[in-house]
Formats: sequence, C-alpha cells, structure tokens
Amino acid sequence: MLYTTRTDAEKRRSFRKRLASGELLRLPGAFNPLSARLIERRGFDGVYVSGAVLSADLGLPDIGLTTLTEVAGRTRQITRVTDLPTLADADTGFGEPMNVARTVQELEDSGLAGLHIEDQVNPKRCGHLDGKQVVDAGTAAQRIRAAVDARRDPDFLVVARTDIRAVEGLDATVERARRMVDAGADAVFPEALRTLDEFERVRAAIDVPLLANMTEFGKSDLFSVDQLRDVGVNIVIWPVSLLRMAMGAAGRGLDTLLEQGSLTDRLDEMQHRRDLYDLVDYEGYDRFDSSVFDFRLEAD
Repeated sequence: MLYTTRTDAEKRRSFRKRLASGELLRLPGAFNPLSARLIERRGFDGVYVSGAVLSADLGLPDIGLTTLTEVAGRTRQITRVTDLPTLADADTGFGEPMNVARTVQELEDSGLAGLHIEDQVNPKRCGHLDGKQVVDAGTAAQRIRAAVDARRDPDFLVVARTDIRAVEGLDATVERARRMVDAGADAVFPEALRTLDEFERVRAAIDVPLLANMTEFGKSDLFSVDQLRDVGVNIVIWPVSLLRMAMGAAGRGLDTLLEQGSLTDRLDEMQHRRDLYDLVDYEGYDRFDSSVFDFRLEAD
C-alpha cells in the first residue's frame, strides 16, 4: 500500500546484479505512476522514463524544453509506486559538466536506479529526427566523468548515450562508445542503430552492458527481444509505446463519442473499474484505514 516496499539502494543493487548476469532486461516506458505499476504487475524487469514522453505529457516537443525539476518530480512520482528499478532519460544533463553533476545527484535522490546522459549539443532534439548535432569527443567524455564522479551510491547506473550514428556513421559510434566507457560509463546506449549487425559491431567493441531503443516510427527496425538477446543486448527499452497506444485509444474513443454520443461500443476496450481499483490497491487502503480508526473513545 502507498509506496514501494523496497529502498532505492535495494533496487539499484538488484538492477546491477541482474545486469551482471548477462541476461536481457526489459524496460517499457511508463507515462505516469499508474502505468509504472501496471508494468510491474505484468512481470517486466524494470521501468523506463522517457524524456520524449515527459515533454509530450506537458504538451511540448522533445527539444530540451523540460527542466531538471520537472524530470526529478516525475521520476520521484514513478519510483515511489513500484518495486522495480527505474532508468530515466536525463538528456544532456541540463548543461555543462557541473550541471550534469547536479542532475545526477538530484535524480539519485528521486529514487532512480540509473540514468543516461547523451552527447548531443544542448539543447537536444529527439534522437530519431534528422538534423542532430553532437558535441566533440572530449566534451562527451567530460559529461560522463562528471556524472560518474557525482554519484554517491556506487550502484547508481550511469549509461552513456551517443547520437553520433546519424551524424558521422557507425565507425564513429564504435569509437565514441569506447571513449565513453573509458570515461567511466557503466553501460552504452547507441541511439538509432539500423540493423542487428550494427548492434553486434558495438557489442564487440565494449565490455559493458549494451542498451537498445525500440521506438516505433524511428530509424531502427523493431527487433524482438530474442533477436536483441542473440546479438548481446542487455537492456531494451520501449520508451513511448504505452503513451502511443493510450493516446491512440483515447483518440478513437473521442471519435466514437462525437459520432455516436456514447461510449457503449467501446466498453470492452476499457480498463474495468475493478482492475483499476486493484491496481491502485483500494483494498489495502481500506484495511489500513480500518486499523487506524478501529477504536472507540470513552465518554467523559
């Protein structure tokens, strides 16, 4: 009831342990705390918080307009309702290396198991759009070193994301991944790789966990978990999928409401009231409330 039963440190330790085992961990993107709880109920390995989703939720494009305060607030809302480890998108770290250091500590305090910092020019843009720019290798490495040096919990995972594939090609991606690992990155997230062979190439070049982003309508093909596991991927995220499905369903529902004047024909597509109540643990709150007020005051 109320919040997670596990401490932040416990979630981080378990996340590290499972990553060290070499298995592939599946992290769907949560667009709010309730969807994070659903991800846990369905048996996934972790929760992902996407910067694109947070931007969209605020009615903004994903071009670096969100603030550290907004990201920290949303991640805290999500981490406190699930026992799963949560990984979040920290964009470019919201500034220069000193800003990156503060970002890491603020998001560490929000309960995350880890975050990723990217090498785009600040302000960034969505990783699957054309026209991206990346910083030089030295600046990218400085960001990662600042992130690693700033964390207080050694189990907090610092993932280095590189967007250089769309700018300079695969060879540059491999070289930058190596430089980021040398700077202390715990894992590497090469954005917008196009083929399984490209994932294999990066996998062979580094000795830390590899993350794959399976976002719809982007540069990458939508590979299955089994395909990604076979080429050595350790973490796969589906950052915007649940939001896209929810918004698609919402749009169709509104169309039906306009056309028919009721949603009777859409009832079988809705989450039932009993399932919603179960997900938010109404029964647990009721038991807690009854135990608190299960007494009588003696008359004077």
